[in-house]
Amino acid sequence: MAIFRIHRRTVLQAAAALACGGFMGAAAAQGFPARPITIIVPFSAGGTTDILARIVGQGLTAELGQSVVVDNKPGAGGNIGATLAAKSPADGYTLFMGTVGTHAINQALYKKMPFDPVKDFAPLSRVATVPNLLVAHPSQPFKTVQELIDYAKAHPGDVTYGSPGSGASPHVSGALFQSLTGAQLTHVPYKGSAPAMSDLLGGQIAVMFDNMPSAIQHVRSGKLRPIAVTTAKRSPELPDVPTIAEAGVPGYEATSWFGMFAPAATPKPVLDKLHAALVKVLGQAEVKKKIAEQGGDPVAETPAQFAAFIQAEAAKWGKVVKESGASAD
Repeated sequence: MAIFRIHRRTVLQAAAALACGGFMGAAAAQGFPARPITIIVPFSAGGTTDILARIVGQGLTAELGQSVVVDNKPGAGGNIGATLAAKSPADGYTLFMGTVGTHAINQALYKKMPFDPVKDFAPLSRVATVPNLLVAHPSQPFKTVQELIDYAKAHPGDVTYGSPGSGASPHVSGALFQSLTGAQLTHVPYKGSAPAMSDLLGGQIAVMFDNMPSAIQHVRSGKLRPIAVTTAKRSPELPDVPTIAEAGVPGYEATSWFGMFAPAATPKPVLDKLHAALVKVLGQAEVKKKIAEQGGDPVAETPAQFAAFIQAEAAKWGKVVKESGASAD
């Protein structure tokens, strides 16, 4: 009987703890948010991740009634910012703008990861998918995909391509290009798209497979030469620019995506409130317009849909990384 009483007491204590936890979570959600919220962006200001975080952050500020600020923590292909977010208090006041790099590519590219992209984060929703745009400095001697391939093969390693960091989608987009064409390019990683773009505009590097939102303005101004988009279909924002596949590399396709996360242990009622606000913001006509003007496609989905999408993307990009031989170590 003594054993039974101990077991019963343990069960009752556990049940009480669960009930208390649920009550505390619900109570926290009722008063949430009571202070400003921070979105950690794992790349420098001015890049696509930053642009999208600021668009969404502005909408969340109005929707939640508290300031939503962006904190840029670049480095290690997004791993520095992701690690900081994963280890932040799980109270809903720290969010993370993750990418295909931080949550689907880096685990295949880096031998050791400082965080677990699945266990350490609670997915809220994708925010947008965007094409990558292959752009070149106007001084370069090639204007088409085939001319780039021919030039790179004639001058192995001379064509440099920048990226926001090892593991970011522009890096792997370039690795996939090399794998499918046999052209040898030299990867130059930066701590974000903005410094890479600065060097491209200055002629220090030759090309980028950059996210369209951070490259399109320079194409429109004539400062960069568009060569092709990385997606299966042409972009409505640049209808005259061919896809890499139709320009001579059949089977080539690479799409970047960006999504919002919270630390894994964030109470579900708080997650539910954040998700509802995020989906409402992504459904607003003005937000959709801003994302579309950047060449992106806004996406709103359930956390379960987002989690399933991430799982599929990790499998896809893990295979691409392995076949391309790309590595960050």
